Amino acid sequence: MFGWLLFVVLTATLGGMAGLTEPTGAEQSVRDSARATAILEEAGIEEPPAESVMVASRTEGGWRAAAADVVRAVEDTGRVKDVREPLPSADGRAALVGFRMRGAGDSTDEKPITEVLDAVEKVREGHRGEGVEIHQYGEASAGKWLNEILGDDFAKAEWTAVPLALGILLVAFGALVAALLPVALAITAFLAANGILALVSSRLHIDEQTNSVMLLMGLAVGVDYCLFYLRRERDERAAGRDAQTALRIAAATSGRAVLVSGLTVMVAMAGMFLSGLLLFQGFAVATILVVFIAMLGSVTILPAALSWLGDRVEKGRPRLFGRRGGGRARMRAAGGAGQPGVAGQAGSTGRRAPGGRISGALLRPVLAAPGLFAVLAAVAMLALAAPALGMKTEQLSLEQQMSEDAELRVSAEKISETFPGGPSPARVVLKADDVRSAKTRTALADFRSALREEGARFGKGVETRVYADSGVAVIDVPLAGNGTDETSLAALDTLRDRLVPDVLEPAAADGQAYVTGELASSTDFNDQLRDGIVPVFAFITAVTFLLMLVCFRSLPIALASVVLNLLSVGAAYGVMTAVFQHGWGDSLFSTQAVGAIESWMPLFVLVVLFGLSMDYHVFVVSRIREAKDRGAATREAIREGVRATAPAVTGAAVIMIAVFAVFATLSMQDMKQMGVGLAVAVLLDATLVRMVLLPAVMMLLGERNWYLPSWLRWLPRVEHGEADSAQGEHVEGATGSVVVAPAVEDETPGGGRDRQHVG
Repeated sequence: MFGWLLFVVLTATLGGMAGLTEPTGAEQSVRDSARATAILEEAGIEEPPAESVMVASRTEGGWRAAAADVVRAVEDTGRVKDVREPLPSADGRAALVGFRMRGAGDSTDEKPITEVLDAVEKVREGHRGEGVEIHQYGEASAGKWLNEILGDDFAKAEWTAVPLALGILLVAFGALVAALLPVALAITAFLAANGILALVSSRLHIDEQTNSVMLLMGLAVGVDYCLFYLRRERDERAAGRDAQTALRIAAATSGRAVLVSGLTVMVAMAGMFLSGLLLFQGFAVATILVVFIAMLGSVTILPAALSWLGDRVEKGRPRLFGRRGGGRARMRAAGGAGQPGVAGQAGSTGRRAPGGRISGALLRPVLAAPGLFAVLAAVAMLALAAPALGMKTEQLSLEQQMSEDAELRVSAEKISETFPGGPSPARVVLKADDVRSAKTRTALADFRSALREEGARFGKGVETRVYADSGVAVIDVPLAGNGTDETSLAALDTLRDRLVPDVLEPAAADGQAYVTGELASSTDFNDQLRDGIVPVFAFITAVTFLLMLVCFRSLPIALASVVLNLLSVGAAYGVMTAVFQHGWGDSLFSTQAVGAIESWMPLFVLVVLFGLSMDYHVFVVSRIREAKDRGAATREAIREGVRATAPAVTGAAVIMIAVFAVFATLSMQDMKQMGVGLAVAVLLDATLVRMVLLPAVMMLLGERNWYLPSWLRWLPRVEHGEADSAQGEHVEGATGSVVVAPAVEDETPGGGRDRQHVG
């Protein structure tokens, strides 16, 4: 325990001293957008943030006085430069004032933009009641909003998710000490992983939002692993085992399942390296680190803490829970007169029948009519997944990330409505041997003429900046449309497919003329993601199949693992599409549809759900296989395995749903989408999939569940129960003891093993 605390403190301290190294703009982008950004970075050109202020009036020209005041006010702050004359709209009822902030675009100092916003607000107040509207939007004002929201949201996630998980664990275990253990492990695993991640970021640059993902995954797997381990230890104590025997059985069963599950999650996460996107590579490193540390802690520090605590793990029981439900209390209640160590109805295996009355009641009809329930559950999952067939993905702009009534979003939409492309123009970057040469100047003039000839495809206010010393020219081109619709996409295609190649590339050095900007970056990101998701998907499904095949030595179970996981992922996609793209029931989730899913969300949800659902799958099927290896019939093994794991799976699922629901309440649209998608998927996976589909499918397969082709018999055998000792197993009871002799093992042709226990 001292070694674990030393490890956490050391890694967290070293990581804090090193700090997180974030990626550059070029590293965050892909394809042409990355090439354009790289030219600017290599030339040392730091484009100052652009801001736009629109002054609108009810009458033509009624904006002039207010627009002049805006120009004067922002110039007086001394924080801006390159202030342009007001650009009138087509109907003459509005004008756009453009300017740039002084200083670098990545500056974290919010004082300059705050002073400019205050100056514009004073002008707005001065013209209130004159029928004039003033709206401001730009890179600096949006960045200020984003920094404030990210800070508030991350703090909210931390301070809400952890107490929520602790409260649910307190209800599940009925003791404060037992509830604190999983939360303590999850938090220390996150702190250690966060420190190591900072050290790793010096070689592989990590995006700041990776911390939120790592916190989420750390809580998920840390709590899951501890919960399953603690449940098994308490179940064995309740069955009459002494403390050391209960720990040994928990290590041999749940501990082994933790290792299998953790390995599966880490390998699945490694699939994100195949995406070709730095964002996902960062996600992969972060999640692999936190899962590995949580897994390591679950099989080392957790049993060490339980061994040290002993029965003190039941301390801190609130009066609400009384004195019932504790491990020692259940242990004493377990032994009946003359039958110590046997609770309730004993099975032929010499073990007590598992609890879980609710799960038993649900299982009874499922096992009685497995075909009917398998069809109904599968149809329900497919129906939920159906909307995903029309899923549209894009990199959501900052205004899309905001709520509909956010002042900044309202301003951005009104400016885009009157001056298409004004707030977020396409940016053309040209690298030339001599940007001042006649050839280059002619090309730039021809390009501006070509834009005018295109008419409605491009908006007003094309701006050209020439950096002679660097040989670089930058042209901001407003796109028609709202910045993300088909009109804007058509304008972008015109730029990339015709105007830039035909007019600018001949004058560029080695054809270095590229288009970037919000829409261009989103399009490039989507295209890369579309190409990368196929190898990631193939890798994850193949690895999951192989790991399940090795773990359970069963071809049907390995196939079922992949299919059931895909159903959960499909249902999550369908719900996200229905809520956030089509707006079906969005009010239930306190959000608004934005017409698209964040471009990185489908791949992220796929990987995370494959990882998390394997936790439940491995623990449930391991318990079923354990019962089968003890000699139980398939029906009885399914019943015992599902009922025995139902409380732990339900508790883990409730915690995960609660944690993900916290993310669904955050301000950013992508966090909402992630929270709703993952919460719904975990809910379905822990109920409809694990309680209905899995037992129904296994019941239909019968003994074929354990089929392994003869040419695969060389696969290593993974034990799913405690190896029997030569001296027998001592079961502690209230009035005596029972000695269970070693099992007599018999290999069956189906690959399973029948054991006969002789008392």
